[in-house]
Amino acid sequence: MSNLIHTPGVVKVDEHNPFSSTFTIEPLHSGYGMTLGNSLRRVLLSSISGAVITSFKIDGISHEFTTVKGVKEDVVDIMMNLKNIRFRVYGEELQNLRLVKQGKGPVTAKDISLNADVEVVNPDQLIATIDDEKGKLVIDMVVEIGRGYRTIEEGTAKKGSDMIALDAVFTPVLRVRYKVENTRVGQITDLDKLILTVDTDGSISPSDAFEEAAAILVSQYTALAGKTRIAASPSLVQPADEELLNEDDMIGEEVTALNTSIEDLNLSARTTNALINNDIHTIKDLFSLNDAELKDLKGFGSKALDEVKDKMAELEL
Repeated sequence: MSNLIHTPGVVKVDEHNPFSSTFTIEPLHSGYGMTLGNSLRRVLLSSISGAVITSFKIDGISHEFTTVKGVKEDVVDIMMNLKNIRFRVYGEELQNLRLVKQGKGPVTAKDISLNADVEVVNPDQLIATIDDEKGKLVIDMVVEIGRGYRTIEEGTAKKGSDMIALDAVFTPVLRVRYKVENTRVGQITDLDKLILTVDTDGSISPSDAFEEAAAILVSQYTALAGKTRIAASPSLVQPADEELLNEDDMIGEEVTALNTSIEDLNLSARTTNALINNDIHTIKDLFSLNDAELKDLKGFGSKALDEVKDKMAELEL
């Protein structure tokens, strides 16, 4: 049996609904089910970005311990309802939104006036109830993007003297559960299977949250690994919804192409030297990095990246 650590794959994705999915990951090296499951769970719950209201202002109100004329709920109740509204924001800038509602009836998140960069995920979320025909509710609010949890004291948004600050639970992941089972591939019987279920608030899909968490872990561990690389055996199973070419099934020309030396690609001397100096010696090494990782290489910029892409297109790779 090979002493290399086999590369796992997501072999199955069960989408229970738009907010919940279960991912089956196997085969994992013995003990890695718990290692990966715990790491992914912690990152999913603490580090996925989300958008929430971080401060608000109600016309005629200067603090939260009071009531609003013509409104059933007091300001504390309104504040708690505002914290439950989830947003999808396209961009990184602070968003200043306004709600104006007049007349008797419920006030919900769909009454908020939005711009092209903001979308309300749960428009039916109740904010308040106007119980007077002549009643009027005007709320200005600030929506921010962040990660994890932030206290009122840690807030950075500019707030006027009449703005009421909120602590913010940015994470769009509501719950993560996982379990580890035994699995086998052929004669190898001591492998792990990780079954992980992710529930979100709808502002991000479970699959996107899962992939973002994995990418965060990859970037963190890559920074610690330096230039050290460990060879891994090919995955023993086929990932879900993806057709992979096994090297044993590839025609000889394709295998040869992947093993082609960087020096044989006829790239410019500057680009060739930059790749070799970063321990990239073959096309296979080149394909192990994405565009962002290539641009981060020492001495390798956008022009070099474009040159490499053009060469790969020329070789139909």
